Amino acid sequence: MHHPGPPRFATVGESVELAPRRPDPDMAAEWRLVERPAASTATLGDGSVCHLEPDAPGVYRAAVSTADETHEQVVRAFPSVTETVRFSVTADDFGHDGTLAVADRAIVIGKFNDFTMGTHWAERDGDEWVIEADLPPGTHHATFSFDGSFDATATDEVTVEGPGRPRVELTGETADGDLVVSADARAAPSGSAPGVEFHLDGRDALAESAVTIDGDELRVPGEALPETARIHAVAVAERHSVADTLVVEHDGGSGDMDGDGTVTVSRPADPPAWAADATIYEIFVRSFAGETVDATFEAIERRVPYIESLGVDAVWLTPVQASPTHHGYHITDFFDTAADLGTRAEFESLVERLHDAGIRVVFDLVINHSSRDHPAFQLHRAGVPEYADHYERVPASQDVSDIDWAGTDAPGRYFNWTRIPNLNYDSLAVRRWMLDVVDEWRDVVDGFRCDVAWGVSHGFWKEVRERVKAADPEFLLLDETVPRDADFAENEFDLHYDTDLFEALRDIGTGGAPASSLFEALDESVERGYPDRAGHMRYVDNHDEGRYLAACGAASLRAAVGATLTLPGTPMIYAGQERGVERQRGTMRWHDGDNALTDFHRRLVALRADQAPLRAPEVRPVSHSVETGETEAVVAYERSDGDETLVVVLHFGDGTATVSLETPVGDTDLLGGDSVTSDGTIQVDDVVVLPTGSR
Repeated sequence: MHHPGPPRFATVGESVELAPRRPDPDMAAEWRLVERPAASTATLGDGSVCHLEPDAPGVYRAAVSTADETHEQVVRAFPSVTETVRFSVTADDFGHDGTLAVADRAIVIGKFNDFTMGTHWAERDGDEWVIEADLPPGTHHATFSFDGSFDATATDEVTVEGPGRPRVELTGETADGDLVVSADARAAPSGSAPGVEFHLDGRDALAESAVTIDGDELRVPGEALPETARIHAVAVAERHSVADTLVVEHDGGSGDMDGDGTVTVSRPADPPAWAADATIYEIFVRSFAGETVDATFEAIERRVPYIESLGVDAVWLTPVQASPTHHGYHITDFFDTAADLGTRAEFESLVERLHDAGIRVVFDLVINHSSRDHPAFQLHRAGVPEYADHYERVPASQDVSDIDWAGTDAPGRYFNWTRIPNLNYDSLAVRRWMLDVVDEWRDVVDGFRCDVAWGVSHGFWKEVRERVKAADPEFLLLDETVPRDADFAENEFDLHYDTDLFEALRDIGTGGAPASSLFEALDESVERGYPDRAGHMRYVDNHDEGRYLAACGAASLRAAVGATLTLPGTPMIYAGQERGVERQRGTMRWHDGDNALTDFHRRLVALRADQAPLRAPEVRPVSHSVETGETEAVVAYERSDGDETLVVVLHFGDGTATVSLETPVGDTDLLGGDSVTSDGTIQVDDVVVLPTGSR
């Protein structure tokens, strides 16, 4: 069945991609708009994949017809809550010489409603370079860069006042033979109390006439339940929430949820339970083995005992597919491993060895783009008809590179990434191709870290999720979405980059913000509308960022690492972080690494695994005073699982801070094993974890 999937939720002016699922490369599909709000003049174009841009709030219904099927896709559009803002910088902001002042345009890096990363120019207005965008409430950044290079950049920040997004969570049960679905709608910070909208799924045989809705409750008689029913809901106030979903499966019995279990209710958007308790270890594969050792799967496999000694639960490997680059993100063959790393069999041997050690493997899935040396792109640019629609095309006048591309147009891409053209997801052949890539690797590994997830359409990720979760509900999907976007939590990804905490920890480490600002960073997840059950990856380093150690120093690094491993979320350690590597993608320090720092990481990982409060979802600030040391370099918070409570104190400064806590705590630091109290105060070098109780 080529049904396009669940109802979609958007704002007015936001483009929604419509595409049949399970496409055959040669199939034809035709879309038509069968319903739209009275105030709308929206239309759909030709093509098997279409884009609907709602121009009025309300419900839109689009029908897609293939050779022997017709299905409907519902799009619910909500009012757009945006403000037109102006970003600007001057030559002085670049900290560069006056030669920049002669440039008429600067490329803008940011992700806004009407354009995306590194694809639009800011025009010069006198001494400024300026761009405008319509943005929702929140703090937004635009980075200006000349000639698409990252050598000279400047950033402007604009805050749009207004409420965040509400949130909603569904629960289901049977009562008196009926299915009862309840929605817990939660107001956004500074937002009004939301209402709830329920939506059925066009793939199911549940008739709207069988459903009764009363406020935040939906009820269906047991005899009206089909074999499968998917119930969706959104909370609606000034803005709308990320949708939540329940899947109800019914075998035709009485509807009793206990005993013989004739009705089961599941939550398809929730992360796998193991991910909340896991610690992830990222390996940059070509830098891991050492200075004089070839980086191969076999070489990494021989070092698994070290990985195992860290106590981590999952390893994320940077790309292992064929690629001409050191980092591996320029793929030339999606279906085979890189020759310099080893054979497919050797890769699978590494995976098996990690599995034997109780460690899951996360595969770096790169499907936004390919290398421009991929045969498909070469054939595309050389005018081979079968590949004409495999890559995005933009008018040559919009291209911001200095390349004289073959043909009359240019490939779509981001930033200055001229070597990795974007795949065209408006092509059914490409969608089929990339689904085949997903199928190729999903049974080999335990999860995907999805590179440039923000560049691939929501509709495609929703299909990928259903595809991999049908085979393995425990499969992990981690998005690289920068800046953060809660819409990728709507039946798409389990785990999300937390760039808010990452940036806050950098600001704290450089002295640009107080240690307490980490609480504001955590609050951003709620402000942005992430569901309570969404997973967040917390980290201080990754392969795309300069090392925290080099930027902030050793003392701050320990406290920052302590934050990622004692705050809610899924911590990630980037290989080398624990050995004192200072270069972003530098070679692993084996013979000359920092063993004390490695032991510090081991103890933190072990403590988090041993202490359930450190894996609990809530955190509460603890009042304290700093007797000696820098006040703004210290933060304290409480972690509790309901049965036991711990207090964590972090010190981002040099030396030892003397701290008084209002909360009574024990004498012994659970991390170091030593007594850290003296005369009613606590001595904190970097991280202290204490049980609550009398001193």
